[in-house]
Amino acid sequence: MEAILKFQLPEDELEFNLATHGFNWWNVCLEMDKWLRTQYKYMPDEEFNEDKYNTYVEIKNKLMELIHENGVSLDY
Repeated sequence: MEAILKFQLPEDELEFNLATHGFNWWNVCLEMDKWLRTQYKYMPDEEFNEDKYNTYVEIKNKLMELIHENGVSLDY
């Protein structure tokens, strides 16, 4: 199978950039998801604060909610 995307540049520059930088956006979301998990899972005891912990978990959950609502996945 082959797919060809055509853009009228410079008019479609935004659409072109979004289509060609999709991997970069996926990687940003993946790295943020990993970072958030690390922050709450491996938080040092001396830094532990229930509010801080809950905030990291809430942000990670919101990120996943937005990902699913938009029909995309971090799976590879």
